[in-house]
Amino acid sequence: MFSVAVIEDPAAAEVSLDPIRARLLAELAEPASATMLAGRVDLPRQKVNYHLRALEAHGLVELVEERRKGNVTERMMRATASSYVISPTALAAVQPDPALSPDRLSARWLLAVAGRLVRDVGLLITGAAKANQRVATFALDGEVRFASPADRAAFAEELATAVTTLVGKYHDETAEKGRKHRVVVAVHPSVPEGS
Repeated sequence: MFSVAVIEDPAAAEVSLDPIRARLLAELAEPASATMLAGRVDLPRQKVNYHLRALEAHGLVELVEERRKGNVTERMMRATASSYVISPTALAAVQPDPALSPDRLSARWLLAVAGRLVRDVGLLITGAAKANQRVATFALDGEVRFASPADRAAFAEELATAVTTLVGKYHDETAEKGRKHRVVVAVHPSVPEGS
């Protein structure tokens, strides 16, 4: 089971957004059968089976084992990931494009950049899984408390200068076997936990 999986297929996204199916995905962090799940989610076993088949058809749950109980074969299912992210690829015709209105101070532009990040990393993960390889990535995540808007603006300017200096130092357009990497740095107000 992956810690996070990216949903790129529109039909899989639609299936995962159904409230009952989303609940079943959460319940399937540990393997369970339709009978076991029926008791947990207060639905008939047949209805749970219907939803499990839809989730399985889109690769969101997988068969872990089959157990024979008398005349019945009990299928133990498990979610393929602990959590899921829906890629903007699932909404290809309306996915955000940061190139349309680049404005480093715009929250909507930041959202478009974040959407592209989810799309790109999702595609990299999918490709790497097919090739049985890992994706070389790096991320920083933290918080800073500014005393004033002026301090926040000064921080943003210094950060932009530092990143630009690093990019200038290490970027080599002539590197024969080099591979381009995207650098995304974002600063936004923190959202309180549980919001």
